[in-house]
Amino acid sequence: MKDLTELLRQHPFTAGLDDEIINLIAGCASNVVFQANDYIFREGGNAEHFHLIRHGTVALEMKAPGREALSFLTIKDGDMLGSNWLVPPYRWSFDARAVELTRAVAFEATCLRTKCDADHHVGYEMMKRFVPPLLERLQIARFQGADIYSA
Repeated sequence: MKDLTELLRQHPFTAGLDDEIINLIAGCASNVVFQANDYIFREGGNAEHFHLIRHGTVALEMKAPGREALSFLTIKDGDMLGSNWLVPPYRWSFDARAVELTRAVAFEATCLRTKCDADHHVGYEMMKRFVPPLLERLQIARFQGADIYSA
């Protein structure tokens, strides 16, 4: 079995990250597995972890009044899952459900926030990795919203 630092070095999220930082953040990480249809987190729950997806597919879902949950984004191998751990009150704003067997590295949020606060260089390097996928997802949401009104 590969150790966590090796798994982190292989993930696109950590590309270009110094080994010293990878070793530091690995102390907040654990290897996790979710079966198909397992909920990784639920809307309103405490955002205590974020995940780097190594293998599998995760559907991000929101509640729709009078309907089944609506899937609005799919997260796959190499993606980051969850950013609500960054901003108080640290609550999830949607559900995340494994669509198939999913393997990930989970980071304990309090541990990682503490390390980022203690060393702002670490915090900056983490932010540089969180912002691009968030901007990409915002752009996707913008296009989806525009598509709703174009019919």
